[in-house]
Amino acid sequence: MTRDPESEFAFELRTCRWAELEWPPGNDSVGDDTVVIVARQLGTKRRRWDTIVLECNRDGLRQRANFGLERLDSDLRHVVGNAPGEWTYYRDALPQPGYPWRYVREAIHRADDRGILETRKRGNRIEIRREWTYPDWLERVVAIENKPDLDASAARALGSQLEYDVAVGLADEVWVATRQTDERVEPALFEDLPVEAGILTLEPDDLTAEVEWHPRSLAIDEPGSRILDRPDGGERDDSAARFEYVDPDWKAAKRLAIAERAYERGWRSFVDTMRPDCRYFELCARDGVQARPHCAAKGCSQTAAECSGTCDEFEPEPPVWRTRGWPIEGGPGKRVQQLLAERRRRRRPGV
Repeated sequence: MTRDPESEFAFELRTCRWAELEWPPGNDSVGDDTVVIVARQLGTKRRRWDTIVLECNRDGLRQRANFGLERLDSDLRHVVGNAPGEWTYYRDALPQPGYPWRYVREAIHRADDRGILETRKRGNRIEIRREWTYPDWLERVVAIENKPDLDASAARALGSQLEYDVAVGLADEVWVATRQTDERVEPALFEDLPVEAGILTLEPDDLTAEVEWHPRSLAIDEPGSRILDRPDGGERDDSAARFEYVDPDWKAAKRLAIAERAYERGWRSFVDTMRPDCRYFELCARDGVQARPHCAAKGCSQTAAECSGTCDEFEPEPPVWRTRGWPIEGGPGKRVQQLLAERRRRRRPGV
């Protein structure tokens, strides 16, 4: 059965490409000193966003490139962010981690292997010295939820998610992107969504967008509240929701963790969870602007769940497709991965 080629997944990829080309929406400008990086399907254990836009300091992003394309996890950031300029015993150089020092030593060895930290041994002691100062490269985090067909039921489900985002205040702004209908008043404005969330109507065919409702800036530097449980006893249930406070330091660390993952992945990472080695996998650039996955067997822009080894239509590439450069360079599937990796790479100044 063939799905609608403009599925939510396809719409999501169009939103990402529009953001990469046109962000910020409306008549605003990010300035010459700001660079935009777009990623998709990232967040926390409790909340994952469809699209994430990072507004980054250009000079800081160039300095971040010194640390390579791979993300820096919290342990690595603890080490490289506090490493001294002169040789120092690591326990004297680094602040108390709050977890066993053996994990710090493991992070030091990983950083040394990646060439982002200098180490040496003096007797039985490991001394460290920084290669570069870890920069303050992240300026803002913007979260976008993509709902091409925002009907009442979809709005109800999305409303609670946006309320969670507003209460926690992890992102600077939250938006809803929906398909443009060209009606005098867009239907999304009638839905019961938090007033703090912005509404963007996107025309996916020609990559144009209009701001229907401007978002409010969220208090990222203040404590947030994480909703744990909501009353579900019906209209007469007046019991209170359960929640917990979120510390600003936790939010700052989590924002940087999300940014590091976005820096590594980008939004073109969809191919990492698909099977480009299938003979029916294609990249189609219908408008000559954006390469999107397409399944020749199903005639649609497939999702990662559909494009897997368990797909009934899956068929490996014929060996003759892979004779040139095989097995090092591979066939068309390997070339697809290389192409998207090169495009991700070009979005990072200094790399």
